[in-house]
Amino acid sequence: MKKAMFFILSIVTLMPCSFSLATRNISAIVSAEWLEQNLTNSKLVIIDIRNRELFEKNHIPGAIHAPFSDWVRHDGERMLELPSEEELNDLMGKLGISSDSLVVIVNKTDTDWNRADATRVAWTCIVSGIMNASILDGGYNLWLKLGKPVTTDFPRPIPKPYKGVTDRSSLILKSEVMNKIGRSILLDARLPEDYFGATSDKGHIQTAVNLPAPWAFTPGGTLRDLDDLKAMASGVIGQNVRQEIILYCEVGGFASTWWFILSEILEYPHVRLYDGSFQDWSGDPEAPVTLFRWH
Repeated sequence: MKKAMFFILSIVTLMPCSFSLATRNISAIVSAEWLEQNLTNSKLVIIDIRNRELFEKNHIPGAIHAPFSDWVRHDGERMLELPSEEELNDLMGKLGISSDSLVVIVNKTDTDWNRADATRVAWTCIVSGIMNASILDGGYNLWLKLGKPVTTDFPRPIPKPYKGVTDRSSLILKSEVMNKIGRSILLDARLPEDYFGATSDKGHIQTAVNLPAPWAFTPGGTLRDLDDLKAMASGVIGQNVRQEIILYCEVGGFASTWWFILSEILEYPHVRLYDGSFQDWSGDPEAPVTLFRWH
């Protein structure tokens, strides 16, 4: 399978290499080759979100450890609820991140959930005001497979006050989703059996269409070809890229994958993520659902 055009393998210096050229200084998806060639850049922050045991075994040189559990709220009612602005600023400060940092998220890619966790953290960084939040294509699995350098050193980030500007415009809550039914595209990123209702007898949000997040990846854990991603999106959403698109899944993980692809790679301008997702929606008896139908 041919690689997407944004997987630039020959870059030897840090330079713009993305679709969102107005705001980005690195591509939304970076290759292992690119990352290896830019390990010494002073603005680069590699965040490894695997668990501590895996990180201590070995990791990319210079990477700092911030497991996925650090990126979700623990006192909320929903499983993957976005932390508060104060909590996020505190986390960024502890990690020594600045709003102009070039952040690359690294995770293992063993499962669909692992891959979605990386896009979820990248979205969270963008909400926090970090425009250059990117993902390592193929994750740590491909890094090892390609024989790239690893280390057991445990770097300690130097904390500093985080001064980024939080932007929650990509976040949408249930009350607003209610008003968007029939007016915006609702995109369910869960697997078809969940969307249809075969697994839970709950179905999906009324009028939502289905585009499963796991389908965006190859069996090896890399993102699919750019042309494939464009075709998948337009085939479900339609040709009007300027319409508002609202992503949801079960708890907010899979939804972040298509949010990241549509917003940061394909440059759809009006994409939002329903953080509570179907966990929040299905708990409200007044929230309309459709069961055993494909639309």
